[in-house]
Amino acid sequence: MYELIITEKPSAAKKIAEALADGKAIREGKDGVYFYKLTHGKKDIIVSCAVGHLYGLAEKKDTKRKEIPAFSIEWVPAYDVSKGSAHTRKYLTAIKKLALDASEFTIATDYDVEGEVIGLNIIRYACKRKDAARMKFSTLTRDELREAYANKSRRLDWGQAKAGETRHFLDWYNGINYSRALTAAIKKAGAYKLMSTGRVQGPALKIIVEREKDIQKFRPEPFWQIELNGEAKKGTIAAWHEKDKFWKEDDAAKVMQSVKGKKEGTAKSVDAKQFKHAPPNPFDLTSLQIESYRCHGISPKDTLAIAQELYTGGFISYPRTSSNQLPAAIGYRKILTQIARNSHYAALANALLKEAGLTPNNGSKTDAAHPAIYPTGIIPDVAGREHKLYDLIVRRFLATFAKPATRETVTITIEVNNEYFIAKGTRTLDRAWHEYYRPYVRLDEVELPKVAEGDAIAIKKITKHQKETQPPKRYTPASIIKELEKLNLGTKATRAEIIDTLFKRGYVDGKTIEATQLGIRTIETLAEHCPKIIDEALTSHFEEEMEKIRESTTDEEKVLADAKKAITEIIRDFKKNELSIGKKLLAANIETRDEQTTLGNCPACKDGKLQIRRGKYGAFAACNRYPECKTTFSLPKSGLSKPAKKACEHCGMPMIVLIRQRKKPQELCVNQDCPSKKIEGEAGKELRDIEKGKVEKECPECKEGKLVVRNSIYGKFLGCERFPKCRHTESIAEGPLKEDFKEKGKDRKKSK
Repeated sequence: MYELIITEKPSAAKKIAEALADGKAIREGKDGVYFYKLTHGKKDIIVSCAVGHLYGLAEKKDTKRKEIPAFSIEWVPAYDVSKGSAHTRKYLTAIKKLALDASEFTIATDYDVEGEVIGLNIIRYACKRKDAARMKFSTLTRDELREAYANKSRRLDWGQAKAGETRHFLDWYNGINYSRALTAAIKKAGAYKLMSTGRVQGPALKIIVEREKDIQKFRPEPFWQIELNGEAKKGTIAAWHEKDKFWKEDDAAKVMQSVKGKKEGTAKSVDAKQFKHAPPNPFDLTSLQIESYRCHGISPKDTLAIAQELYTGGFISYPRTSSNQLPAAIGYRKILTQIARNSHYAALANALLKEAGLTPNNGSKTDAAHPAIYPTGIIPDVAGREHKLYDLIVRRFLATFAKPATRETVTITIEVNNEYFIAKGTRTLDRAWHEYYRPYVRLDEVELPKVAEGDAIAIKKITKHQKETQPPKRYTPASIIKELEKLNLGTKATRAEIIDTLFKRGYVDGKTIEATQLGIRTIETLAEHCPKIIDEALTSHFEEEMEKIRESTTDEEKVLADAKKAITEIIRDFKKNELSIGKKLLAANIETRDEQTTLGNCPACKDGKLQIRRGKYGAFAACNRYPECKTTFSLPKSGLSKPAKKACEHCGMPMIVLIRQRKKPQELCVNQDCPSKKIEGEAGKELRDIEKGKVEKECPECKEGKLVVRNSIYGKFLGCERFPKCRHTESIAEGPLKEDFKEKGKDRKKSK
């Protein structure tokens, strides 16, 4: 008999086994599923793992398929819910076998609501137990894991487990019922399109659509500003009229008339104020996602994924936290001492270690499960985006312990014929924490020349600028996450995924998030016929209710009963207007599809539109007048092709924007024979010789075929004539060299 410890992921199982083993943990298993046997004190332990959720929600088999509203659900193995979860079967099978001979059970999944649900389902369905012990930790370091085991609780965190399970039920109830209703409405209107919305997805889209409407209805309003450029004794100075914006041009003209021809102004006052610039708070997940996007352009979704990898590697603490506080219990000096071993941070860490007291600049947000994100001190061997994010986390951690920076703002008021102009400049006097957070501190440093009260300021010129008000800015992937947090919509771990879903469904588009016609019309239609689906107040209410479940001040059954009642009323109202809703959504879907796929006018028939289509072998461009016009163009098989909304300057054909993961977007002309793709010089002559059959080159891969010139949207390249049996290709940049060929009918030695 042994104790079975169950972790959330394989990497965590390895870390826990190595931490608890008195000697060496023995790895066993098959088919890529491993567990660890070890001895800890006088106890035999086996550490096994899941791979995230091993169970998912599905309708009970005895329910009528696709009924609306649907509430009859149960937990079933994840591989029965989704084909993408087929790999979970072997992990679940392994846990079931190990559970048969176990006498004790300990859950060591991530300590949050999701981790608690994962552990709860494994214990009650796979292990056939009602409860288990619980390890709680925020880092996968040896010392903390041993402490977590020594101080494990005797029971699961039932408040957290019930709150997490309730969240899953609510998300299923809302997502399935609303999505089925929308899909059925379009079907009733005469078409089929899989539509989706959900408990948080709908309100999130509403926020984006409202911003888009504000932008669309925005009308710029002109205003004028007056700038003075002058010369002081020790440098130039720029100042703006004290009224800032003039909404009437006549008022600005009066000022210009008053100062016309004036050669000199007077410094009426010089005010210098110093202030302390406090260090930043430690990172919670949202602030990390926002800062990662600002500093490195990494999306919130990718930031979370990278942070999770750094956590499982033991390099940082658990990232899914709402706290921006670092408790003393984590051991500030111990972590700083370890960080000091890294040459990149040694000087900074050692400087902090010399301080008598170490106190981070904690924020006000807390999390019952985890502290703010911090580095463990273990040095990772990472590169690219992983290194960028790790560096950001380490420097933020260091900066929170540093002293406030000192900055100074100087305000100079310049009088010119009773008109007053203000010059302001702020500079840093003592960098303090700025040194620790370099290069991520980005502040304007404007130092004004030394000016004393009463000094004359020579006027170089005074300029009247005409400007206009600007529309509200669209949300970025980072700013929308911040807005959702402010409105208490979704969780720290789900918000990025929700926004990603809006992109996938075609509701939003663009780097700065722009609502598509489908997104706008969907919200307009729902707002008209069933506004509660997109009511952020209702969603926020249930978020608060789930927190009460976690705190044991309300119960799961009551919250679910309230949700069922609300959803039933919403679906009843929806069905009354189903056909009207379907027609509006269908029209919006067609409009959005055309907007997102139309490249331009068909170059052949001139009457049709060239649109991106998806076929058996990937994307291609075709005329929408098919079969009358059968014009088609090949598009790249890798990456996402989107309209560039412009014509090629070389041939006038439409262009696409090719988006590939971790690469800059590339603009390409769809015309394979575009002059821009013509190979010039010696290389071009050699290619023409190949095309005309004057020279031949053996395929270096199959040795049977000859290389021939092929065309693609990228331009010309060399490929084996035996394609698809042989898929060898060579770019022009890799060759050809003339000496690599033999002229047809003649033997020529290849140069070495």
